[in-house]
Amino acid sequence: MKLTEANHLEKVHAIFDILNGNKEADLLLKNLNILDVHGETVYQGSLLVYDKRIVAINPDESIIKVKDVFDGQGLYAIPGLIDAHLHFESQLAHPTALAEAMVPCGTTTIFAECLDLLSAAGENGIQAAQDLFKDYDKLPYRLYAFAPGKKTDAAVTRAVLDMEPVIGLGEFEHFTYSSGNEDDFRKASWVRTKGGFMNGHWGVTALSDMILNYLPAIGVSNNHDVWNVNDIEKSIRYGFATQIKFGVGSSEVIKILLRAIVDRKFPTDNFMLCTDNISIERLLKMGHMDWIISLCTEMGINPIKAIKMASYNTARSFHMEDQIGSLTPGRFADIVLTDSLSRINPLYVFKDGELIAKDKKLLKNADIDYSNMKTKGVAGLDDLTPEQLDIVPLEVSEDGTQAKVYLFDVYGRGHAKFYQEVWVPMREGKIVPEYEGEKLSRLSVIQRYADDKRHIISGLFKGVYVDRGAVATFWPAPTPYFVAVGQESEEMCFCVKQVDQYSGACIVTENKTINSVMPLEIYGVMADMTVDELTSSAAAIDAALEELGNRNEGEPVVNKLLSLFISLHRFRFME
Repeated sequence: MKLTEANHLEKVHAIFDILNGNKEADLLLKNLNILDVHGETVYQGSLLVYDKRIVAINPDESIIKVKDVFDGQGLYAIPGLIDAHLHFESQLAHPTALAEAMVPCGTTTIFAECLDLLSAAGENGIQAAQDLFKDYDKLPYRLYAFAPGKKTDAAVTRAVLDMEPVIGLGEFEHFTYSSGNEDDFRKASWVRTKGGFMNGHWGVTALSDMILNYLPAIGVSNNHDVWNVNDIEKSIRYGFATQIKFGVGSSEVIKILLRAIVDRKFPTDNFMLCTDNISIERLLKMGHMDWIISLCTEMGINPIKAIKMASYNTARSFHMEDQIGSLTPGRFADIVLTDSLSRINPLYVFKDGELIAKDKKLLKNADIDYSNMKTKGVAGLDDLTPEQLDIVPLEVSEDGTQAKVYLFDVYGRGHAKFYQEVWVPMREGKIVPEYEGEKLSRLSVIQRYADDKRHIISGLFKGVYVDRGAVATFWPAPTPYFVAVGQESEEMCFCVKQVDQYSGACIVTENKTINSVMPLEIYGVMADMTVDELTSSAAAIDAALEELGNRNEGEPVVNKLLSLFISLHRFRFME
């Protein structure tokens, strides 16, 4: 809300009166070791808060009047942590459920994409955005969002650009912007007219140098899609504020990137930290920006510089350093108290000067009902037959004993090995699901709605293994597709048809009986659940698969499978 001249006059009078002891401030946080991100030092002191903002550092306590005092007990005070790039849908939780898991980790601000949800909503995309953002200012974290740069009709993008809290255009589709798509031109022109931000996307060394010039030349200001040292070098050379991500499946890649920053001595002012996509379970077990800061320090980055990568650097990149990212007068009182700078331990989390989390528990959340965003499934697989899921060899050896097939890897080392064409045994004309002595499951990627011939690709799969039964899930954006994992086409066909009854779900079956269901009923990409319900549902999927022979490590299987769709889309396995 914009303030009138009279409002501003009242506020500047109030701050003057507070500093001269003639008016009460809201809160004094004292006995702190305060991180100065500007000078990269720590000093002993206190912070005075009024009307959601810091109004003084080290105020004269003999003069000031204050309503409440908080004793920091010598803890370190650092700025509220910031996730520079998060997809709202990736963790499957709606905004208030996300708060339950994220804010206790010390995260007080996120910059969020919503393109998959709005793409899934189709012609209802504008309404979906309005419902997603309703009462956003009541959330216990600061939300800045981006209109869809890809996967969504241009008319939806234009309408969303005018909504609060949208500040710009989300990531473009690399297939289209590199070929001169007119909708992309229009989207870029709209955000340039508004003076908003544009998010960058796609590992920069995968683009020709001339196309890479196009992105910063039209105003793209950041890049979150780097996978190796060459990507980093080019990204910063072309002027991108570069976001180092640690989402689902990229634990190996994040260490490669951090090691590159240390070994090449790249100035850390060039970098921000983000998740891109992350599961609720990882937030609860490992943490959020707090964990990645700790990993940065383990990899050799100075702790203060690592904290800046998750606070001040991001604020500066989005021209908000006068609002967030440091503990200085005039900034919002978003403050995390930790007993260490090298291993962040968010004991107390303040947003707007209000204590909102303590000892990894959220104390206050918004009460927002998202149930009106739930949708019913429209079945599209009635005519699907088991035979359509059989693996069709790409090539067969002359003696008929081997076949070349696709091998998909759910983690794929940052897309580098997401899929390969490999030779596997054949017996009696059938594929043996085995590669280099390792038994594997089969994977089918299945188009949901087909006017003529249904698009289906099948191969072998690393990441989930079952001796029997099947698991299937669905993702609607940019086009509706299922994935099914199993050993037998008949069971896989049955399982995926059960998912087809929902707008979105993950289902485990055995002997054509449903063992576990996790519904994703908010446009097929989010669950209308609390964090406890969401984690219990994901754990039930994992438990059902364990009975079928899977030994899961890391992310829940539902998140592993949903992360597949990112790579399937990137490598054009979905039409």
